[in-house]
Amino acid sequence: MRTGLRPPAGDHERYLWTDAFAVCDFLELFRQKHDEEYLRYATVLIDQVHLALGRYRDDDMRRGWISGLDEETARLHPTAGGLRIGKPLKERGAGEPIDERLEWDRDGQYFHYLTKWMHALCQAAFLAGETAYARWAAELGEAAFKGFARRSSSDEIAGVYWKMSTDLSRPLVAATGLHDALDGFISFREARNAAKTLANVEATGLSAAIEPLSLLCRYGNWTTDDPLGLGGLLFDACRLCRLPDAGLNDVRVVEQLMDGCRNGLTSLLAGRQLSWPAAHRLAFRELGLAIGLRALPIIADAVARDRSRFGRRPALGRTLNLLLPYESLSEKIISFWMLHAQHRDANWLAHQNINEVMLATALIPDTFLSVGEV
Repeated sequence: MRTGLRPPAGDHERYLWTDAFAVCDFLELFRQKHDEEYLRYATVLIDQVHLALGRYRDDDMRRGWISGLDEETARLHPTAGGLRIGKPLKERGAGEPIDERLEWDRDGQYFHYLTKWMHALCQAAFLAGETAYARWAAELGEAAFKGFARRSSSDEIAGVYWKMSTDLSRPLVAATGLHDALDGFISFREARNAAKTLANVEATGLSAAIEPLSLLCRYGNWTTDDPLGLGGLLFDACRLCRLPDAGLNDVRVVEQLMDGCRNGLTSLLAGRQLSWPAAHRLAFRELGLAIGLRALPIIADAVARDRSRFGRRPALGRTLNLLLPYESLSEKIISFWMLHAQHRDANWLAHQNINEVMLATALIPDTFLSVGEV
């Protein structure tokens, strides 16, 4: 896995999504092997991400931390202004028309990348026993909600912007992400739990954000045949089943997520997308599905054990019984892309960093699929 830790990567080589997965992978290796070197890799990577993506780019006229805090204070609160994506091009200027093709390569902030980093920080807080990580996860969630919340004319939360400027002052893509509210609802709960459990911090800003995000999730249609999207839904359902502060609405959401995943997997397999030639597929998206499929037994076990929460939902048990055989698809996806990783063909190398880290997570997913105790 190419993480840029030895030697330290430059500013342009940090990418928030891949780094979040890499932190979880290092933590899982530490958990399995009891080798402090892997824990050190995880903590050094966290520091590098904050120092690079918590600041303005080298080619930006603005300087310093994007939170606007002075150097000493910002190092104590490195996530207070959010974190850049790490794209190769700087963000679109305020008066510059959007070019949809170029926008994919332009920097800024993505809500669903921030929630992945919150998750990585929470895992690091538990496994490293470092309370600062839990506080930083909570502060990142508060900054994300303040910057990304899309308000109606009556000042109610109507959605979550897809992409914001680096300083969170304006939307770069005003569309609403399909799963961003769900990601926030669960990740904010996870960060609140970590902050309370480890740092005895109430994270009241997160609590104020969770309720409106919950309302956005209540009647969501989660059906998608996108492999990465399906993997993300399974990841979210897994965390929701394992969070300690569960409520009745959680059970409804888990049931809706499982229904959406069943419909989405049926559609995906009917289209035979996983049988296409590698040149017409994207490894990291399919490996995201492989990671999510590894969560199915965890979800089924949580539902079976917690009868007080899930016992009145027999339809959920039936849906899970239909989904569980799909877990074997994970190994097929991993085996297919492992060959391409070994041969280092052009299709694999085109997205090498994200492909490698997603493959690593698919092979050792336990810490990534956890909400604290593995």
